[in-house]
Amino acid sequence: MRLCTRGFVVTVALTCLLIPFASDAQSSKKVHRIGYLSAGSPPPAGPSAIEAFHQGLRDLGYVEGQNLVIEERYAEGDDKRLPALAAELVRLRVEVLVTAFTRAALAAKDATTTIPIVMSGVTNPVERGLVASLARPGGNLTGLANSPGPEFVGKQIELLKAAVPAVSRVGVFWDSTFQDLKEFEAAAHALGLTVLAADVQKPEHVDAAFATMLQERAEALFVTAAAQNVRHLNQIVEFATVHRLPTMFQNASAVEAGGLMSYFLDWAALRRHSAVYVDKILKGAKPADLPVEQPTTFELILNLKTAKALGITIPPSLLLLADKVIQ
Repeated sequence: MRLCTRGFVVTVALTCLLIPFASDAQSSKKVHRIGYLSAGSPPPAGPSAIEAFHQGLRDLGYVEGQNLVIEERYAEGDDKRLPALAAELVRLRVEVLVTAFTRAALAAKDATTTIPIVMSGVTNPVERGLVASLARPGGNLTGLANSPGPEFVGKQIELLKAAVPAVSRVGVFWDSTFQDLKEFEAAAHALGLTVLAADVQKPEHVDAAFATMLQERAEALFVTAAAQNVRHLNQIVEFATVHRLPTMFQNASAVEAGGLMSYFLDWAALRRHSAVYVDKILKGAKPADLPVEQPTTFELILNLKTAKALGITIPPSLLLLADKVIQ
């Protein structure tokens, strides 16, 4: 009996000696806390741009609940909420703040000058005052732009014209606070198209824009990324469907919802790549030293179901170029 007791005492003593070492080993594994601020809405379950970001982090060895915590905040299309959400993430003392969409990046920039900010898709970051230059961002922001360059819009209009050759009057939904129409108009006029512009800075402007398209007899609709507020994207798709307007979007989800086509960057690839910036910063890199990258991967998506409903036959040459075709 004594032998058992002594063995028990020895075991307990050894355990007590080992516990501090085990605790030290566990505490040495740092848990990183990052923030994710989006001007959009939480995605549904399944494949999405934010899931691609999560996967990018996993590929780099970050596992939520083990060595990573992600604080996600969504404005759900209401830009007025962004400053408060950005301030909340700053108060949580996140190590890196990742932003989705230009307005979120602007809100984050106003909220902190010290926490590193990774822009996961912004329009014209230099012109918006987010960074000093693409090569040398300066300050606490860096990341990925979604602005392929001034010639890109011309390619989009060419694809729309190729899908619907008879179109001569194209309506464009744009946001004057983020975009200049000159590039679009120049490209459209070169193809003999008349441009019917409607400024949709806010969701409440959309109904007036619809009225303009009907009054001016638009034959197709081009919806820019800045005008694709998540709160009225489905509304635009429904309007185009009811009035039989072929559409060119800069968002794959709009085509999946019933739009005719989209040609723009691969949002999932962009979000996934932003994880690389997060990893570099967590390992000690300074945002000011990380150049802002511009997109090089684009995808053409066509909805043949919508084309059939509109009485449009997509040329075989265009189908061959498509990265994804929705039947």
